[in-house]
Amino acid sequence: MTTHPPLRARVAAPALLALAACAGPSPNDGPPPPIRLPDRFSETGLLAPPDRWWTTLADPALDALIDRALAGNLDLRAAWDRLDQAEAAARKAGAGLWPEVSAESSAGRSRSATRTADGAPRTFSTRDDFSLGVLATYEVDLWGRVRSTRDAAALAARASREDLDAAAITLSAEVAATWYRLLDQRGQIRLLDEQIRTNAEYLELVTFRFRQGQGSAVDVLQQRQLLESTRAERHRADAERQVLEHRLAILTGQPPDAPVTGARESLPSLPPMPATGLPADLVRKRPDVRAAWFRLREADAAAAAAAANRWPRLSLSARAETSADAVRDLLDNWIAGLAAGLVAPLFEGGARDAEADRAQAAARERLHRYGQSILDALGEVEDALVREQRQRDVVESLERQLALSKAAADQTRERYAKGAEDYLRVLTVLLSNQRLERDTLRGRRELIGHRIDLHRALGGGWGMERPSDEAPPSSTEGR
Repeated sequence: MTTHPPLRARVAAPALLALAACAGPSPNDGPPPPIRLPDRFSETGLLAPPDRWWTTLADPALDALIDRALAGNLDLRAAWDRLDQAEAAARKAGAGLWPEVSAESSAGRSRSATRTADGAPRTFSTRDDFSLGVLATYEVDLWGRVRSTRDAAALAARASREDLDAAAITLSAEVAATWYRLLDQRGQIRLLDEQIRTNAEYLELVTFRFRQGQGSAVDVLQQRQLLESTRAERHRADAERQVLEHRLAILTGQPPDAPVTGARESLPSLPPMPATGLPADLVRKRPDVRAAWFRLREADAAAAAAAANRWPRLSLSARAETSADAVRDLLDNWIAGLAAGLVAPLFEGGARDAEADRAQAAARERLHRYGQSILDALGEVEDALVREQRQRDVVESLERQLALSKAAADQTRERYAKGAEDYLRVLTVLLSNQRLERDTLRGRRELIGHRIDLHRALGGGWGMERPSDEAPPSSTEGR
């Protein structure tokens, strides 16, 4: 980015330098982040995650879903379109650095009649007129206004590219989270089917004991209520399964009723925690942070353009033209001219000064938003690390509870069949065991979800390419 010291000093001195209290790396050469970066994250792994982070889950079905989403998701395609718009705007702004050349031509024919005084017949004459001219105009960028405008548009385009990468990362994470929520629901349905069979078997046992005079009608009614409650839970789980299938289809750019295929039926094992790197690396890797940085630089360039707009503009123009009564004679005689014009604002009620002040305030705002984006990114990583570690503890506890509950359920059933246990104890143990089965499965899925959140928070990118069937118009190719 071309700098303009008089203005850039005004913007950078109060905003960038004063607020950048501690030195640290930034996505590109420029001022350090306006906050203190911690030395390290609270936890880290050993292996750096690949750019296509979801491959660490070793799930071919997920790989296929994300590939389809990156190629077919309409929101992502809209992000490609926004990038095309930003790049076109940058090219348009850069055109101001070049002369504008135009050509004009005209052709005409006139016919005149004359009558003599003695009443003789009129005579007619015909005349052809042809003209050709070329005009070139150029604004001399004395104060850097045009160049700063070009820089601002180019930086806006770079921010749009980072927005696209951020959207792709968010999309991949949403597809992964939705896929494993779907697997969780399918697993919940299988568990509920087993629990329905178990509750039906208990109902037969309770009914048999009641007929033998060893139980009460209340026991039978409670067991029937438990069976119906489990069936209702199964209906809710099936509805959620269908909703998740609809969501996955939409994420991949398909109608909601499109089938969601995948060979996997159970949740995958969680791989080791990835290396989180340093907080300074996160500032360089997160697309949304990089986008905020480019928008800060864009605002700085726009402030420079607004300040330069207060000064006179110098324009040069050159014109060459010719005219003749025959096309073949057009190149015989030319008239050329060169002119210069200086336009300076005299009185506008302070409008240009106010615009310059507004642009500087916008640059300071972008600085604070850049700093906030860094804080948000650091917080998301730490939150994901804490949640994964605590969820790992929760899952381990649930698995221990489930093992104890199963043992208690087996013993209680045997004692109840022998008449050594009342139904209330059986019902309590049965409800606890079935709840723990569902909670354990859900806890494993939530653990995977926190890992997905960690990868989303760590950012990165994989040089995503435009889908082959979504190429830009030919007029924009080759840029």
